[in-house]
Amino acid sequence: MGARAALRHGAARIERWLEIEREQLVLWLPVMLGAGITAWFVLPDTARWIGFILGSLALALAAIVLPGGGRAPRAIAIAGLALAAGCVLIWWRAERVAAPVLARPALAVFAGRVERVEQLPARDVVRVTLSPIGHADLPPRVRVNLATADAPASLTRGAVIKLRARLMPPPTAAVPGAYDFARVAWFSGLGATGKGFAPVEVVTPGVAPGADLRARLSGHIQSRIAGSGGGIASALATGDQGAIAEEDSEAMRRSGLAHLLSVSGLHVTAVTAAAMLLVLRLLALSPTLALRWRLPLVAAGAGALAAVGYTLLTGAEVPTIRSCVAALLVLLALSLGREAITLRLVAAGAFIVLLLWPESLAGPSFQLSFAAVTAIVALHESPRVRGWFRRREEGRGRRLLRGLGSLLLTGVAVELALMPIGLFHFHKAGIYGALANIVAIPLTTFVIMPLEALALALDMAGIGAPVWWLTARALDLLLWLAHVTASAPGAVAALPAMPGGAYALIVAGGLWVALWRTRVRWGGLAPFAVGLGWALLTPAPDLLVTGDGRHLAIRTSDGAMALLRDRAGDYTRSMLGENSGAEEELALLSEAPDARCSPDLCLVEVRSGARRWRVLATRSGYMVPWAEMIALCKATDVVVSDRRLPPGCIPRWLRLDRDTLAKTGGVAITFADARIRTVRGGGTHPWLNPLTVQPPFAARPVGDRRATR
Repeated sequence: MGARAALRHGAARIERWLEIEREQLVLWLPVMLGAGITAWFVLPDTARWIGFILGSLALALAAIVLPGGGRAPRAIAIAGLALAAGCVLIWWRAERVAAPVLARPALAVFAGRVERVEQLPARDVVRVTLSPIGHADLPPRVRVNLATADAPASLTRGAVIKLRARLMPPPTAAVPGAYDFARVAWFSGLGATGKGFAPVEVVTPGVAPGADLRARLSGHIQSRIAGSGGGIASALATGDQGAIAEEDSEAMRRSGLAHLLSVSGLHVTAVTAAAMLLVLRLLALSPTLALRWRLPLVAAGAGALAAVGYTLLTGAEVPTIRSCVAALLVLLALSLGREAITLRLVAAGAFIVLLLWPESLAGPSFQLSFAAVTAIVALHESPRVRGWFRRREEGRGRRLLRGLGSLLLTGVAVELALMPIGLFHFHKAGIYGALANIVAIPLTTFVIMPLEALALALDMAGIGAPVWWLTARALDLLLWLAHVTASAPGAVAALPAMPGGAYALIVAGGLWVALWRTRVRWGGLAPFAVGLGWALLTPAPDLLVTGDGRHLAIRTSDGAMALLRDRAGDYTRSMLGENSGAEEELALLSEAPDARCSPDLCLVEVRSGARRWRVLATRSGYMVPWAEMIALCKATDVVVSDRRLPPGCIPRWLRLDRDTLAKTGGVAITFADARIRTVRGGGTHPWLNPLTVQPPFAARPVGDRRATR
């Protein structure tokens, strides 16, 4: 009897709490939908996906049949349905976009229709997305890079071109925690990527050169402002970041200012507000219109058109669409006389994006944009924060300080929200971003974007040059700020690959704090702290091996990471450095005191605790005498090679040759606890074992997932 009374008392307390939080319950609908989508990505195979869906539906059914009614059963039932719907939605989406993938690298000569042309001046490259014509032995969509000098002037959307290209399947993550392009390519319908070679023949012309408004506008801006400044200016106007030099992009990322380059809430809000203000002021000049028309409503309509037009102009990427949806909802709320900027608005935007593009949840763009907006709105919905920064009668100096304090507090909140996401996806996060944004956000919103808009308007009369000069100086100031912030001591926090469980705890704790309003919200600090501690205490890997076996990074006796191959490219160096948690430039293994290297082999000894580990790796394409290789294998703990090793090569612990790595993908090893993590965990997600094609073979029937051999 006592237990029943305690149960009834607990249920009554939960009901009272939910009654108080009733306005917040709807905010959890997109969270539950996203949790169902996440479950599909995390769970490895069909049986578990079905089990999750059935379990979620069973939870919903059990909640429905609970006696007594109340908010709690209804909330649980809706949560169960949303979880099941999320898993079904992403599963359906993954199957709907299914397309053949190239089985293995190939050199192909083919004709294709141009779907998209992207100019990347900073890399001297033109990226072209093609739909091959008359080639059942090629994927239906491929993407190739052409040197700018090799791209014909008539290479435009809709053209049919013929070229020779070296194609390869979309690569999976090179090591655990690295960027998985194969997953992104699957949902984009890309079956192969590669490099095209001259000559490129235009068989059928496409749209007239210059007909693409976005490309024409980007080219016009970059002709007015040279270098990365022009790249940033075109990114603000059209979303095209191709002209920004890599060192400047890296400085923007390290300084916490990279969000300015991705067209999202800040940019859409500025354009919408500017359009509304301009229309309102112009129409108000007429007393007749001011008296007869509801000018704020007309201005809101103009702002909505500007938001939609700007979204289409910038390529309609997910962050921009999310921001456009949010702007339209704000305008609708203002038109109806309702409070506009609320967490319900953010939840509605997230729900719409997840319904249309559920795969976007797994990408950093969605997570960063919604985390930032949620942090800002949740902070300023707090009654205490509103009391601190509400308008009041005071001097100009105190008002300025209060505004700067509000901006600083907002920046700190955003940085705290974004830092775990940056560490999880990019393994680094800027420390001084909140301070840099105090200058960068007003500079971009109130100086650079208005100047750029004015310069574009004046260019119609041919008198925009002076304003372009001012815009260029403002952009120089922004780049200077990025480089100064990025080069400051301790500007970047680096962390090796974060465990998925730690990241889930951090996200769950952050959402719990942000979405509730009563003191129960502070309970979210517990999982947040546990997840953060787990991430910080996770040891960095001692050995990273890429999936092709060609590259590895190993921790030497001085604690630094060293590369196997002296001529590893910049991307490989950066990727291995980020995933090992190294902040400094990677050293060369051939120069390490613990290693003995020849042109063909490297043997290195690593001490971990009381044990010494011996690692052997091949580093050239030349054959090593078998007898010598077998003897070395027997004397080492780990052998790594990009080739197939002889059967007699049996190391004391682990053999990572071509055959093994083909099954595991990239490998990360921590010697202290002999822990091994692999890229391929045996899952059956469609991009891991897709329908494949290979010249000169024809495609297998749709639904046959066996790889072509």
